[in-house]
Amino acid sequence: MNRFTIQLDEIKAAYAAEPNPTLEIRLDRIARIEKMIAANEEKICKALIADFGVRHPVETRLAECQMIYQACQYTRKHLKEWMKPEQRDVPFHMGSSQAWVQSQSLGVVGILSPWNYPVQLALIPAIAALAAGNRVWLKPSERSSRTSGFVASLIQEYFHPTEFCVTTGGPEVAEQFASLPFDHLFFTGSGSIGKKVMRAAAENLTPVTLELGGTTPVIIDPSANLKDAASSIAYGKLLNGGQTCIAPDYVLLAASQQDEFIRELQSAAQTQFSNPEELTGPIDERQLQYWQHLVGDALDRGAKVIPLLNNPGVGARSFEPIALIHVPAEARVLHEEIFGPILPIVTVANTEAAIAYINSKPKPLALYWFGKDKKNMKQVLNETSSGGVTINDTLLHIAIEDLPFGGVGASGMGSYHGKAGFDTFSHRKSILDVRGFFGLNFFKGTQTARPPYGKKIEWLLRFLR
Repeated sequence: MNRFTIQLDEIKAAYAAEPNPTLEIRLDRIARIEKMIAANEEKICKALIADFGVRHPVETRLAECQMIYQACQYTRKHLKEWMKPEQRDVPFHMGSSQAWVQSQSLGVVGILSPWNYPVQLALIPAIAALAAGNRVWLKPSERSSRTSGFVASLIQEYFHPTEFCVTTGGPEVAEQFASLPFDHLFFTGSGSIGKKVMRAAAENLTPVTLELGGTTPVIIDPSANLKDAASSIAYGKLLNGGQTCIAPDYVLLAASQQDEFIRELQSAAQTQFSNPEELTGPIDERQLQYWQHLVGDALDRGAKVIPLLNNPGVGARSFEPIALIHVPAEARVLHEEIFGPILPIVTVANTEAAIAYINSKPKPLALYWFGKDKKNMKQVLNETSSGGVTINDTLLHIAIEDLPFGGVGASGMGSYHGKAGFDTFSHRKSILDVRGFFGLNFFKGTQTARPPYGKKIEWLLRFLR
């Protein structure tokens, strides 16, 4: 028995002593997360700057803290309703019987969170799990070590370890963590690691939610306003230095639109991100080298680089944001999740060709469409598959608490945010209370169907047909 098994047993014992916490207890736990972030915003911003080298506090407050406040507030507003049993219809021949679905907590939820948004992607799943009445054990990413360590210290300050605990460490710790017999395991990260998590969980038949990634496409319809589209795409691509699971990975447009779009993209990027202090840096040297390898591979195959920024201070940024054109189909940058400030642009003949291109690849976590032609928009929505979609902007569907957020196929399984998160971390228990007609012991439940078989069962079969 190792220390992780002992720790899990302690948390499970605490859960067993309180398997169905009251609304007040759940709300208190959520309130503590909100209070914890509000009291430490400035320190969280500094920890993230220490990890990324460059990350503007406004970006952290917007993309990390505000998302957590929003999740807490939305959950607090709706939790009482979510916890209520849901009445279901009962057929006439079941008399006065009643049926309902009751949401029940699962037990102990394990969360493996990533480095790119190491606060909100750790705590928003935890908010949902606590709302559903579970205990939570978090393993944050070691690549954002300073932020992960600080968040761990805060959780230890605000929560008892059998309520919400944290274990930090490297890949070997994550491997042991994923192999524990949790009641549910939630993972956000790459598809390659997601496969390892799923294999480890399978040994215990632990249900999993996998929030993965994939290559997110952008379609610019001929009816689109290129200035508006370029402005939205520049923001979606360069927020957090492109280290966002739903950042645009490539743009599909008509050849006749390409030159104007590039001009507008450069203008938008320069307007939004010319200040070196406002463009987040790579999380570490490994990420920087990955970007360099992607670009080098594309250039070796004949692609052309288009700088997106005029650099006023040479050397102020470790990597200059770029677009790529004339990218060969076999280039790595068109097949891998970029997770950086690199935007390939691919020309296509029409909407059908754009759809065919997207469908030739694994299903992405997000898709973006720009334009005014509703017919083309509906065709794209109907004929492509993706985790979520934002029309005429980027990223924003993740910010709507009432929309489930999750992937499909290679981009993940399961969803969370709002009610979807509560349901993910709950067992939807079906309950039937059998009663006879008018409260009498008359045609009650299985009475008519029981042997010995005779006229009663024949009548019942005719009645049910």
